[in-house]
Amino acid sequence: MKPHLRIRSTVEQGINVFNQNQKIIHLGKQGKVEEARRVFSNVLNKNHATYNSMITVFAKNGRVSDAQQLFDKMSHRNIISWNTMIAGYLHNNMVEEASKLFDVMPERDNFSWALMITCYTRKGKLEKARELLELVPDKLDTACWNAMIAGYAKKGQFSDAEKVFEEMPVKDLVSYNSMLAGYTQNGKMGLAMQFFERMVERNVVSWNLMVAGFVNSCDLSSAWEFFEKIPDPNAVSWVTMLCGFARHGKILEARKLFDRMPCKNVVSWNAMIAAYVQDLQIDEAVKLFKEMPYKDCVSWTTIINGYVRVGKLDEAHEVYNQMPYKDIAAKTALMSGLIQNGRIDEASQVFSQLGKRDAICWNSMIAGYCQSGRVGEAFNLLRQMPIKNAVSWNTMISGYAQVGQMDRAVEIFEAMGERNIVSWNSLIAGFLQNSLYLDALKSLVLMGQEGKKPDQSTFACSLSACANLAASQVGKQLHEYILKSGYINDLFVSNALIAMYAKCGRVESAEQVFKDIDCVDLISWNSLISGYALNGYANEAFWAFEQMLSEGMVPDEVTFIGMLSACSHAGLANQGLDLFKCMIEDFTIEPLAEHYSCLVDLLGRMGRLEEAFDIVRGMKVKANAGLWGSLLAACRVHKKMELGEIAAVRLLELEPHNASNYITLSNMHAEAGRWEEVERLRVLMRERRAGKLPGCSWIEVQNQIQNFVSDDPGKLRTENIKIILNTLSTHMRVKCNISDMKSVFDIL
Repeated sequence: MKPHLRIRSTVEQGINVFNQNQKIIHLGKQGKVEEARRVFSNVLNKNHATYNSMITVFAKNGRVSDAQQLFDKMSHRNIISWNTMIAGYLHNNMVEEASKLFDVMPERDNFSWALMITCYTRKGKLEKARELLELVPDKLDTACWNAMIAGYAKKGQFSDAEKVFEEMPVKDLVSYNSMLAGYTQNGKMGLAMQFFERMVERNVVSWNLMVAGFVNSCDLSSAWEFFEKIPDPNAVSWVTMLCGFARHGKILEARKLFDRMPCKNVVSWNAMIAAYVQDLQIDEAVKLFKEMPYKDCVSWTTIINGYVRVGKLDEAHEVYNQMPYKDIAAKTALMSGLIQNGRIDEASQVFSQLGKRDAICWNSMIAGYCQSGRVGEAFNLLRQMPIKNAVSWNTMISGYAQVGQMDRAVEIFEAMGERNIVSWNSLIAGFLQNSLYLDALKSLVLMGQEGKKPDQSTFACSLSACANLAASQVGKQLHEYILKSGYINDLFVSNALIAMYAKCGRVESAEQVFKDIDCVDLISWNSLISGYALNGYANEAFWAFEQMLSEGMVPDEVTFIGMLSACSHAGLANQGLDLFKCMIEDFTIEPLAEHYSCLVDLLGRMGRLEEAFDIVRGMKVKANAGLWGSLLAACRVHKKMELGEIAAVRLLELEPHNASNYITLSNMHAEAGRWEEVERLRVLMRERRAGKLPGCSWIEVQNQIQNFVSDDPGKLRTENIKIILNTLSTHMRVKCNISDMKSVFDIL
């Protein structure tokens, strides 16, 4: 072959390889890893760049093991190959692997050192990063120094960042901006202002950092003042200010700024569309979307998200089908929308079509199955998940708790590699949800032994467990711990304290907690009113209700449940009826089954059963077991057999396996001498295998909660209890001059 032809052939081969390398990178950015691999396999004359491109694609798509295998297969590696592999580890937060590779590198350049320092700083290993900085051969290279400054600043260690900054032999503009970014990103705008004024040189990045800092600090006026002073604002400047307006609900100002932009790029259009979506102005967002000269994946995904947020799933699906290239974000957005609306099977189809799946995608689908009660399918998905994170495990704990399978929830919890505070909270909340209050408190103790500090959610759940156990001493100790932990000002915790003290009968303590809250909310008032109602303090409940109204607080459904309950316990029938009417007419609150239950209970206690039945017949909502149970109990007390039978029939339909309902009706028939009906009910109980939960009680002694279940062989037997009670009765007769208490204990 002639020399000029050989040269031409070589150039053509080089151009072809270059194009193939670019194609590999492009496919990798789209998440099409297998297509990129096929292109890589078809390249005949692979060079270093070909291998490095494929390693990058694998690493950036989470397939680090594939990247490592390809790196190991390379017969000759250049320094870019080593740096590419370290960068892949950095991208996947694999610091130890990056460090091992860095240690065996045959040679290093400035980029190698900067990469490794960045690895350590991102993981918070600042001491290791600083040690490495001391070993950097080229002290004049600013990249390593800048990485160190950024690491310190990100952690808020400004004095260390400033020290490194002052030690730098040569500072460039990136060094100054790294320091400035540390201040602005941590909300230290006073320090940022001082540093900005001292800067000998500034560029548009410096100005943009200040604008973004003020926006994040909710100081829009200062942000706008700086924005107007920018000598030559770029697209980032305009978009930063636009997003600032949008974030604070100033959509009109955002649109005016958008219209003023001299040159709009796709990011600008996306920002304005996102602003409309955030404000739920989906029609305006779609209108702007249609006007866009060029749309990218973010544009399509934002519109899909917008439709999902307003519940227009069919429109979201239509936009999704029109999307020329469906990226993972768009698919995840549609999938999440389907999950939120209970369309799990459709969401599963979208999930199965995903080529590349990130952790968010996996966790969304697992959460969807759990929310639908399909924990088996959720667990199967968890087992298939290549890299599980804490969110995955925590979701499964909550999922099993939701369906009452706490044994499986505990198994998942114990199988976790590393538990965070959310893991413990999920477990404690699960025990609480399933009425396993002692287990919830035991978990709190174990959590402390593992060195985890409780947060507001932990405290609220633990206080609720104390409330349900009436464990006032444990609750009081928790209160003291909360004071020391600094969570006493958390409204969520304070409201839980009010409820705990109220349920334990310590109304004065509940009142004191309420008074100590700086700014009470509706839940605070509801907790106090419910506490008064529970303890029979009807007058105090009415006082709290009137005080709440005078302060401009609007009551909700829970408020009226508390007030009606207070009326029921105090026998205030007319006041209860007036409140019920007030709730509907003055506050336009649709009554729930719980409101009717309170009202029926109130009328039933007063013997006004015909009125109670009339109310039930006129209900717009379906009566629950509590309502019919109240009616049945009232009918037995007032010996209304016919009405009692109606209530019993409805109750047995709702709770066919609850023996208490059969026993109540059976006792009514027995009292009326209807022994055939008594026998019929007993046969029906056996046929339906109706059972009754064993009686359970507990007592708090020296901070220990002892529970007693009837017929529990592990506890004292009935004979022992009778001896103790008889001894106590003897003492009571002597002290109280009571002549005969035998009848009190005959039932034992």
